[in-house]
Amino acid sequence: MKKLKWGLIGCGDIARRRVAPALCDLADCELVAVSRARFSEAESFARDFGARKWFEDWRELVADSEIDAVYIATPVRPHAAQTIAAAAAGKHVLCEKPMAMNTAECDEMIAACLDTGVKLGVAYYRRFYPVVERVKDILESDEIGTPVIAQINAFEWFDPPPDHPRRWLLSKEESGGGPMIDFGCHRVEVLTNLLGSIRATRGFNSNVLFRREVEDTSIALFEFENGARGVLSVTHASREPQDTLDIFGSEGSIHVGVLNKGEVRIRVGDAERVESHPPHANMHLPLIADFTDAVLNNREPAVDGAAGREVARIIEAIYLR
Repeated sequence: MKKLKWGLIGCGDIARRRVAPALCDLADCELVAVSRARFSEAESFARDFGARKWFEDWRELVADSEIDAVYIATPVRPHAAQTIAAAAAGKHVLCEKPMAMNTAECDEMIAACLDTGVKLGVAYYRRFYPVVERVKDILESDEIGTPVIAQINAFEWFDPPPDHPRRWLLSKEESGGGPMIDFGCHRVEVLTNLLGSIRATRGFNSNVLFRREVEDTSIALFEFENGARGVLSVTHASREPQDTLDIFGSEGSIHVGVLNKGEVRIRVGDAERVESHPPHANMHLPLIADFTDAVLNNREPAVDGAAGREVARIIEAIYLR
């Protein structure tokens, strides 16, 4: 079996819990090398996951001729530079979300990959949730009629101390914004996947509780090309977590209480049923499997650079107003 040889740029929490385990578990993947600015931690991470090489400077990893593809698992700011450098070295790129700080950077990343003929994917792994696929099937079947309103709540309390490893998320220069760009972007991708293109956007961003560079709360209003309306609410300031998806149609409705769990309730008239479609135990594995197959079989990944750019376009519009 042909294997795609991977380099992992960034060895943080997600890389340790999901990305590296997926690269080790997939039969057509091989984790060859990792890079991290703290060299001793790069070495220990590599040894933990059986990688044969480790680098302090990600540029050395990108230059390694043995590596076919890189997974970029760094904070948002360097995504564009790392993707462009990897493409120039002939490496396929799977980049963490959000794709970049803005659409201009997304365009540069897409152009760099097109110029060198490498694949570009973005880590919107909810595209592969069975419950999202099931909701899409229900919408396409017209079981709930014409979609009218979609609503998502994504609430995660986040007030990290100064030494927290994810404190960078509160720096606008490093992250690009607060919860809307961090995890709201995932929900924008879900909404566009399910309901199609968004033609008008308005955002309301504020600091309800915390004094920080980035918003702690944001609400976005959407008008879809098909006429449906959407509301996305995200916050770092609510103690109660939320991870909901509700779609109301002309004939019925769809309700997912916790997207990460996958139970869905469908109501049509007076009838109601509940289905369970949980995600893979490693939520990143189906995403990486799809990207690997795309490279090995020369097709586009399901979540490509264009999909990542479209999310970035909508996030930009939310922050402009």
